[in-house]
Amino acid sequence: MIPLRDRNPSGTFPFVTVSIILLNVLVFLFELSLGRRQLDSFLFQFGVIPVKVFYSADIPGSTFVNTYFPFLSSMFLHGGFIHLIGNMWYLWIFGDNIEDKLGRFKFILFYLVCGIGSAVVHVYFNSQSGIPCVGASGAVAGVLGAYMVTFPRARVLVLIPLFIVWEMIELPAIVVLGFWFLIQFFSGAASISSSHGGGVAWWAHIGGFVLGIILIKTFPRSKYRL
Repeated sequence: MIPLRDRNPSGTFPFVTVSIILLNVLVFLFELSLGRRQLDSFLFQFGVIPVKVFYSADIPGSTFVNTYFPFLSSMFLHGGFIHLIGNMWYLWIFGDNIEDKLGRFKFILFYLVCGIGSAVVHVYFNSQSGIPCVGASGAVAGVLGAYMVTFPRARVLVLIPLFIVWEMIELPAIVVLGFWFLIQFFSGAASISSSHGGGVAWWAHIGGFVLGIILIKTFPRSKYRL
């Protein structure tokens, strides 16, 4: 089920949403400019590494900054074109309405808190992993969670692959995003018993989604959308 667009126009231009997308693209272009060894070093420096967080006291040269700054920096890094495009596509479709509801400043805060919180959840469930976790998916998942509870009946045009036939239909946002969350949840539950590390950060998605639902209920709506 691939969302193509929603039928829920926002009342303001999504300046922050567009800026976040452009920033992610620029950072990814910088990643492409690096050589293989430089890129690996860059991702290990600015990606969230759970084992580094859990055992920072035992790692020589470990400081508060180089241990915890990646909780912020990692949400602007991506591991490939598909990773980047998928995250930014979801943000483009659903981010404008949440930005419109919260206002620009609160949306920035909301997005960053969801991203950082999702990384914390990932670290908790993958404490022995030495693989850098990068990507905006946790923050974007927060946007999806907020959208689902704020605009549950908004119509979303989706593409559904049915073997050799691809069907386009409109479904309520609660169905589209609820289905997305169920996939993340069952995949995350399966990953707990898996002996293989790496791959998709399912628990970052789950944590970001739930945090987005909680935050959108607690953030006051802006009277002036600045």
